Formats: sequence, C-alpha cells, structure tokens
Amino acid sequence: MTTLIGAGLAVDVQAGAGAHAHAPDAAYRAAGANTTPDHPAGRTEVVISVQPPTPAEAARLREGDITISFLQPNLERELVEVLRDRGVTSFSLDLLPRVTRAQAADALSSQALVAGYRAVVEAVHRLPKFLPMFTTAAGTVPPAKVLVLGAGVAGLQAIATARRLGAVVEAYDVRAAAKEEVRSLGAKFVELDLETQDGVYAQAQSETFLERQRELIAERVAASDVVITTAAVPGRTAPVLVTADMLKTMAPGSVVVDLAAESGGNVTASVAGEDTWVGDVLVHGARNMPSSMPAHASKLYARNVANLLLMMTSDGEVRPDLDDEVLGGCCLTHAGELRRELP
Repeated sequence: MTTLIGAGLAVDVQAGAGAHAHAPDAAYRAAGANTTPDHPAGRTEVVISVQPPTPAEAARLREGDITISFLQPNLERELVEVLRDRGVTSFSLDLLPRVTRAQAADALSSQALVAGYRAVVEAVHRLPKFLPMFTTAAGTVPPAKVLVLGAGVAGLQAIATARRLGAVVEAYDVRAAAKEEVRSLGAKFVELDLETQDGVYAQAQSETFLERQRELIAERVAASDVVITTAAVPGRTAPVLVTADMLKTMAPGSVVVDLAAESGGNVTASVAGEDTWVGDVLVHGARNMPSSMPAHASKLYARNVANLLLMMTSDGEVRPDLDDEVLGGCCLTHAGELRRELP
C-alpha cells in the first residue's frame, strides 16, 4: 500500500476487503488509502483482486481499464470474453513468465509456499498418530512416514515442515534438478526407473508415462502414513498420481492431502474442499489453501502485485509496455483482443 502511494498512485480499497486477514479499514486509511463501500470496477483505472472478477463486475470496467488477479483463463471463459469485448487490459498472475525478472511478482510461488506449509498442518490435524518419534517409559513410538509427490515450491515447503515436525520424509519429482533440493532438506529422494525432465519447472507428461509412474510409486504410497500431492501444471488438468487401488493399500487411518484438487486432482478420489474416505484412508481435497492462512498469504500476495504494478508505473501513471517480456507474457486481453490462445 505505502509502496504504491509512494509511487504517486491514489489507492482505493473496498471496505472490509482485509477483514479475513485481520487488516481493518482503519489500517488502510492510516496508510494513505481511501476505503469505498463497493467494488471499484468502473471508478478506478486499475482493479486488483485475488480471485478473478465476476463477469458482471468485469462488465463494469471501461475501455482501457486494467485488471490484475489470478484470472484462471482456462476455467473462466465467459470472463475472458467480457474482458476482451470491453477492451480491458487484463493481466493474469498465473501466466507470469518464469524468468528471473518476474520472481518478485511471482504470486503462484508465494501462495504455493503457504499451501505447502498448510498441507502438512491439515494432514497432522487428521492423522491419528504422532509425526515425531517418542521414547517413553511405555515404549518407543516410531515416527510417521510422509511421502511428498512433486518437489516444486509447495512440495519443498511441505517436506521442510514435515521434517521440522519429526517425520521421516520421502519425496519424488520428475525433474532431476529436484533431487539435491529434496536431500538438502533432510528427505530421501525416491528414484524411479523413468526418464527425468530437465529445467526448473515440471511439464505435462503422456498418459503412458503417468501409468508407468503410478506403477512404480505404488509401493511408496502403501508404506506411507501421509501422502501430500502437489503436482500441477498451470493451465492444465492435474495428472493423476494416486489411484483408488493405491489408497486401499495404505494402513487404516492414513491421510492424503491433494493440493491439486481444484485443477482435477492428483488423487482420483479427491474432491476440492471436502474430506473423502476410501476405505479407512482419508483424502483431503485442498481448496484455496492460502486463504486458510490469510495474514501471511495476503502480505506475500500484496508484495507480488505491487511489484508487478510498479513495473508498469512511471511518474505516477500506469502505462504498461506490452513489449516487455514480463508484462507482455502475463497480459491476457488488450484493445479488444485475446493475446494468448486458450486450449
């Protein structure tokens, strides 16, 4: 907030917008912002939000207005059409290029950090066992075994959190580069007889590859008390990593947390926002996990968005240069045109 005001921008905040994150309207006013009773669409040149605007809200935007949020264009076709037809310049944070200059605005990574941590908390809450080992007069309690599938930002944070709580942790990722990151956190990297990927970010795989992957990972799933799945490719349906048959091999009381539930799920039985029992195994379909930790999730997101907005701000005016690698890369609509092809 103060960063944007310091750059010469006037800032309006919808009343009550920060209530869930324990940020009262008075705090925004003290920082120099105005609070308004309703959605700012149609009254301000730039509209920033976490969730995408509704089609009705987008219809109130004027030609040339700018909006920034997680637009989820593959899921929000009607919204994309409204933004295009209204001549709105829209930027979607889930399209941000994976380049060094964009890291300060990388809201996908900052929110994945929150989700990875929270996934372990949710699993512990549901698991009828301790995570750490305890040696007591009544005997030794062995540590729980945690398997993390996918070692991106969310997966690495889940590994680190489970390790801090004393679990024995294994992890698997299709990217060879993830091996050293996993080991540096004190976890064991699961090696499968499969072709690995190069690069920093995971890419979509063929169904033949995924079928073989499931066959090889099944034994590790069966041996785990907790499985946390984090494999997602932005803009695509999440790959299925854990089947119902695999769940049936887990010990009674085991817990699976599927962080990809909203994009189709890494677990066949998961339903976003719900707990589902498969025999005696509980599957938690995560839904908007960062919102369960709103204080830090909001601070991180605010910094990401402010950094992106500052990239397009000069002398107190917002003038995005769409030839810029970062801004052009995450621009979805501009001047009545859709700037990227949707599947």
